[in-house]
Amino acid sequence: MMLDVERLDETCIKKLATEEVLALRVKRFLAPSLAKQIGDRVLEPGFEGYLNAPSIGRIGMAFYEAENQPVLVEDYFARATRNIAELRERCAPYASPVDTLRCMLDESWPAGAHLENLYGRKMSVGLARVVKPGIRFLAHHDILARDAPDSYQAHSLDAQFACNLYLSMPAEGGALQMWNHDISPDRFDALRGDSYGIDPALLGAPALQVRPEPGDFIMFNSRCMHAVTPGVADPRLSLSFFVGYRGNASPLTFWS
Repeated sequence: MMLDVERLDETCIKKLATEEVLALRVKRFLAPSLAKQIGDRVLEPGFEGYLNAPSIGRIGMAFYEAENQPVLVEDYFARATRNIAELRERCAPYASPVDTLRCMLDESWPAGAHLENLYGRKMSVGLARVVKPGIRFLAHHDILARDAPDSYQAHSLDAQFACNLYLSMPAEGGALQMWNHDISPDRFDALRGDSYGIDPALLGAPALQVRPEPGDFIMFNSRCMHAVTPGVADPRLSLSFFVGYRGNASPLTFWS
């Protein structure tokens, strides 16, 4: 269900797109010592909570938070370039790992890769997420067409992948869980109510559970339900973004 690879390339990305595997992992994409140093710098100025999931911290803004509200959508695009620059500044003097991953995707995919464009505007990419000890990341799926239902660009995606680079992990817990059976968006909305996700117990045993190490990179099918187990003692810090796939002949796109 998960494929360990030495680097991202066309072959492994196609396996993810065709659902031969649920996830790809590059172990020690960053040396653990470097991951910690970057993580310390990223967290130093502090962070805020998601607008619609306040128990989870973030640096930057996810398009998901806008929830089709025009004022928040405008705020997202107004902040997009500034958020990209802020992450670079927080990582300095080290290169932003998100920038490195963007270059690798562009170099490895025959049709290249670029920033996603929605409503004629470039999206932001690169989100730092902080999950405090004891907090469970509820089961959910990420589907751009649900976040932008009136956008042809969003509906044109054939697949959507989540990319996470782990900078720090709790002493215990913090495992990624995934399920390979579908829940329709309408059924999911009915189950979650006003929450961003649902209790993972409602889904039964996960098809995949993996506990990343600091410096690991994992790319997975975000349209599958996924969750994170509670951590112990220390926060779980990751850098994340999405990758969109529209067939082998089209460029990959990325956004947060």
